[in-house]
Amino acid sequence: MKDLRGKNALLTGASRGLGPYIARALAKKGVNLALTARTADALQVTAKEVSALGVKAVAIPVDVTDQVGRQRLLEGATAANGAIDILINNAGIEWVCEYTKLSPELIEQMIQTNLVAPLILSRLALPEMIARRIGHVVMMSSLGGKKGSPYSATYAATKAGLIEWTSGVREELRGTGVSASVICPGFVSDAGMFAEYGKHAPRLAGESPPDKVADAVVHAIESDVAEITVNPGPKRLLSIANAISPGTVTWLLRRFGVYEFYRQQAEDNQT
Repeated sequence: MKDLRGKNALLTGASRGLGPYIARALAKKGVNLALTARTADALQVTAKEVSALGVKAVAIPVDVTDQVGRQRLLEGATAANGAIDILINNAGIEWVCEYTKLSPELIEQMIQTNLVAPLILSRLALPEMIARRIGHVVMMSSLGGKKGSPYSATYAATKAGLIEWTSGVREELRGTGVSASVICPGFVSDAGMFAEYGKHAPRLAGESPPDKVADAVVHAIESDVAEITVNPGPKRLLSIANAISPGTVTWLLRRFGVYEFYRQQAEDNQT
């Protein structure tokens, strides 16, 4: 999709974290936006910022884990801006915690938000895209989906699911004029979860600015890139090495304090 100007996008998780950065990056390309999140006030702030960049923006507060809400979201986005050309599944939650101390309810909430909702929203949006022979779905995954970290296993499982969904469906869509991409950021400064805790990633892991992640989303759509990893330094290479020798990479992450970083955050969250 080389020319994004005038296209219509639906962005979930638009009120906080990476959402506003992705919204602004798309708006600068002339993309009209339907924005959704559960928090209406913060969502309106993003919509106002985007509108100031000269595009149409509508805020549609819904819970993407609600089946009725998902249908209302698609209908509202289409009514406001026209047919959806781009769907960015960005909404997600993570809670760093010892697995056996996670409540079953929170495990289910993470799976519903991070995995089920993106898959169902994509299922609802894709038939119309295919009929018009134009469209792009972006899944916001994580390097955590490439190599699960202790105390974040459920999150990693959901993000791994998005990577493999994209790999499979992208091939199904070949020749239809519609495509799919997945973005895999590592630790993100300013807008990432650990940044919200006031913490910086271990040196081995490194951090990426949120603008760089947002630029990756735009690049994936414009150039139809299957998968983009956004992370500086050696952890990006570790994801490749993990395919060859998972045990060695586990040892390195343990040795250089990445897993200890998660353990300490899990302790903080449980106090």
